[in-house]
Amino acid sequence: MVACGGNSSRKAAAVQPDPLEGMSLREKVCQMFWVRPEALDPTFTWVSNDDLVANGLVELKDTMRATAAEYPVGGVIIFAHNIRDKEQLTAFVDTLKALPGVPLICIDEEGGRVARIANNKAFGLPRYKSMADLASKGKGAVKEAAGTIGKYLHGFGIDIDFAPVADVNTNPRNIVIGPRAFSDSPEEAADLVATYLKALQAQGVHGCLKHFPGHGDTSADTHFGYAVSNKTWEEMLECEMVPFRAGIAAGARMVMTAHISAPKVTGSDIPSTLSHTVLTEKLRGELGFDGVIVTDAMEMGAITRQYTAVEASVLAVKAGADVLLCVKDFRAAVNAIEDAVESGEIPESRIDESVRRILKLK
Repeated sequence: MVACGGNSSRKAAAVQPDPLEGMSLREKVCQMFWVRPEALDPTFTWVSNDDLVANGLVELKDTMRATAAEYPVGGVIIFAHNIRDKEQLTAFVDTLKALPGVPLICIDEEGGRVARIANNKAFGLPRYKSMADLASKGKGAVKEAAGTIGKYLHGFGIDIDFAPVADVNTNPRNIVIGPRAFSDSPEEAADLVATYLKALQAQGVHGCLKHFPGHGDTSADTHFGYAVSNKTWEEMLECEMVPFRAGIAAGARMVMTAHISAPKVTGSDIPSTLSHTVLTEKLRGELGFDGVIVTDAMEMGAITRQYTAVEASVLAVKAGADVLLCVKDFRAAVNAIEDAVESGEIPESRIDESVRRILKLK
């Protein structure tokens, strides 16, 4: 028998409060929307990227504060046209982080042609030709570059870098990925994806593996329309999934979806972002990923040419996405998901699952 007495030094474990306690349905749904700064300003209208560049929004406005008070989004992604110099970027990030919803600040800063900060000459930062070029110089070059990127992002208060690219560049006609990927070898790509991710996250910035289930074997650009991979899941397991598995094993907290169709996996032409088979059955189920699934930008042509913002957002949530990125009319989408929950079309437990993952990330 074990004697029980009053001198035990052990203390009862403190009961952790439920992070969702006290959150309204609106607050929970809004955590799942990570938007451009411009989406918070109802007076700002744009049709194309040229409009965004020509009217670069570089500071917080009262109209944006008012929108965030009503729709407290969980994240904000900033682009090159939102950035002028070090002082402006630091001030902008600080004010965005103080908004209701305490948004995470995100950026695409892969290195190479996709580098919103480093490609701005005002910053005087190291610039890299491409990930493929770094790979040719060895693992040490990849680690050093990712560490450098993570260090300056952390210095500016940026929480998440949508990198590294975990695609395998197997299609020479690919106009989207190409040298953004480390290699055309699954094994080499896997090793360098894990290296990049660890070096980035060692600097206090979360990385994000992209673009699931693999954009490397396509030849069209999902920014503008339909793109397809004709591989079976078994073929993907031997190639595309190798870097994703390595990144997940290396501690990836986020995976970004691709808008590509994979008919031999899903049985239809539905974009992977909206596919329950791809996100829930394959990524969560078979690969065992328990972190945050974030969509690629929902304003891209592969989505908007087939679905309204409301339709696509509801489908993405049903598919298993936790974060809906760059939904242009996000307020209408928030309202639609609230309605779907209240009508029973989407269980509130499905929303709670995503919000718990997002709050854990925060």
